[in-house]
Amino acid sequence: MKAIIIEKPGDVGSMKIVSIKKPLIQKDEVLIKTKAIGINPVDVKSRAGKGVYGRLKDIHPLILGWDISGVVVEVGDAVTDFSIGDEVFGMVNFPGHGQAYAEYVAAPAYHLALKPSNISHIDAAATTLAALTAFQAMTHQFSIKPGNRVLIHAASGGVGHFAVQLAKHFGAYVIGTSSAANREFVLGLGADEHIDYRSKKFEEATSDIDFVLDTIGGQNIDRSLEVVKPGGTIISIPTGLNAEVTQKAKNKGVNGFFFLVQSNGTDMKALAKLLEDGYLKPHLSASFPFVEMTKAHELQETGHVIGKLVVTLDD
Repeated sequence: MKAIIIEKPGDVGSMKIVSIKKPLIQKDEVLIKTKAIGINPVDVKSRAGKGVYGRLKDIHPLILGWDISGVVVEVGDAVTDFSIGDEVFGMVNFPGHGQAYAEYVAAPAYHLALKPSNISHIDAAATTLAALTAFQAMTHQFSIKPGNRVLIHAASGGVGHFAVQLAKHFGAYVIGTSSAANREFVLGLGADEHIDYRSKKFEEATSDIDFVLDTIGGQNIDRSLEVVKPGGTIISIPTGLNAEVTQKAKNKGVNGFFFLVQSNGTDMKALAKLLEDGYLKPHLSASFPFVEMTKAHELQETGHVIGKLVVTLDD
């Protein structure tokens, strides 16, 4: 099969398409013929030696990627939830070795969900790591209640555009930040308010926030602490919420912590239901064929992708 590997971290030139053997599955795994692959900022960071590369650096060959949608072609002896021919999607083995940049992927069955029949493989692959991040932050880490005031930074991005939809579905009053160019997009997702971060300081434009989802990090965290009410929560996705900032949050009576998404088939099933019922819709910024993975990475690392990027594989 064809797979994209990296032998050492670097720019997009460090990725190589090679021919390797199809993976062998364990008893609790299924083998998936990949139809679409979701691309995320962590893919780009890990390729460059950051992100989760430190966890994977001793693996050879190293195959990046975690988000897939495809068709089950083999089933492990202990698997009872899926059968050959099932269309499935999920985030595989994150933050471990997902090996999604390949024509076939061995995936633990408990990381997957059946793809809704009314959703394409492209949309399914787009609704994995980013959507899981938003979902787990708002259910596992903080339980949003109707009427909560929720502030979502980078609301037009991968995690952000799912977070707006989910928070609104859970009954929150949603405020999203982005550039003015993406104002209508953010409001169209269901946000009640939009703040153009370039023309005004969000800490001067809003207050009394129950929950902040920050996907930017750095000084954005300190500034966000100014708008969270006592007893509120701020969750940071980038690795910017260190012990010092956590203490600052505590001093203000705010819960502040870093959060890393984890593969979870139960949560994927919940997302599948939201997709099927139309409560959650990915926005596809662009798609590329497998042989143009470098173009997907180059676009992702601009930091200005609206929604999601997906790479597709031919039959």
